[in-house]
Amino acid sequence: MRRMDAAPTSPSDHDPARPPRARDLGVRIGDLPTGRWNAITDVAGVRVGHTTLIDGDGPLVVGQGPVRTGVTVILPPGEPFGESFFAGCHRLNGNGELTGLEWVRESGMLTTPIAITNTHSVGVVRDALITAGVRRGAPSDGHWALPVVGETYDGRLSDLDGQHVRPEHLFAALDAAADGPVDEGNVGGGTGMICHEFKGGIGTSSRVLPADEGGWTVGVLVQANYGSRDRLALGGIPVGRAIPAREVPSAWDDPTPAPAGRPGPEAGSGSIIVIVATDAPLLPLQCERLAQRAGLGIARVGGTAAHSSGDLFLAFATGNRGLSAVDDAEGQPFTRSLTGVVDAWMSRLFVATVDATEEAIANALIAARTMTGRDGITAHALPHDRLRDLVRAWDTMLEAIDPPTAAG
Repeated sequence: MRRMDAAPTSPSDHDPARPPRARDLGVRIGDLPTGRWNAITDVAGVRVGHTTLIDGDGPLVVGQGPVRTGVTVILPPGEPFGESFFAGCHRLNGNGELTGLEWVRESGMLTTPIAITNTHSVGVVRDALITAGVRRGAPSDGHWALPVVGETYDGRLSDLDGQHVRPEHLFAALDAAADGPVDEGNVGGGTGMICHEFKGGIGTSSRVLPADEGGWTVGVLVQANYGSRDRLALGGIPVGRAIPAREVPSAWDDPTPAPAGRPGPEAGSGSIIVIVATDAPLLPLQCERLAQRAGLGIARVGGTAAHSSGDLFLAFATGNRGLSAVDDAEGQPFTRSLTGVVDAWMSRLFVATVDATEEAIANALIAARTMTGRDGITAHALPHDRLRDLVRAWDTMLEAIDPPTAAG
């Protein structure tokens, strides 16, 4: 069974048909306002699409299921595969994959859409992106592509070795890509993911700087599949310690025998992919610096970049348009005029990235629903009622420490 995202309405006024988000439950992160959608799609022209694959129940049978996986795509502005954008990347811990980064580092350019899937489907998704580019009219004479495709491990819930993501699923996600609100939680590449031992998945958030600080927008999308329960914090609230595994079981608690010679991953194992977009006119090194700050947002939620984790980040900037990464000099100008943010103004963009990353992870956790996967293993959702109680208690404590001052 394949399930794709729809084109829902604005989440600014919460729609009961859509999962709540961090702000709906009272979690507040940082002092900067969000964009209209509080999503990476608040950066003009950026689009997101998902293909979600959920099929079967019961014992794992490799090649048959159960299947809890999918693919998510992020498209920069303009025609896919047509325009390039300045970009930079960062590795917090490298036990993972985000293909195409060597060319991003070398050229400072993002030249393809971005896709995120599961660990054993990176190859087919990468190849399908090339096929999609050819089908959409990429030049056939000397055309080449080095797509950016990331992954996290969903083998705790899904038939990872069955490699159920196919080229047509990538094509469907590209066709579904749209601006506006973004579906979160158990969708796309995040379908089978676990975060801080709760159900995880896809999350997104944005921040908008005031006009006197540039007025730029920063949007973040994460595929969150990492972290231990006891370290989880949302908006500074020690959620994981308050809701331990004895209250809400961990997906890693289910006793399932590991295959002979292949011990299973430890609780809290996994990875996170972070994609940062901004309309600020950043140069490649500045994009790299922006990507690096995603790690601070992860740390605030409780991530530690464990040995088993692939914490890989990419940032791209749309403030300079008309860029090309073609090899052939024929028809190309000798020089190109560019605009760059003065480095002294980068700090607020860093703050925006840290806060949006933290809230994107929170949104992934809050949107995700309880899911039972292979062998009856269940990843439980973060309970919303308990989180509301914790937020109220936290706010009461803060008011006792620093009572609000009466107006006038």
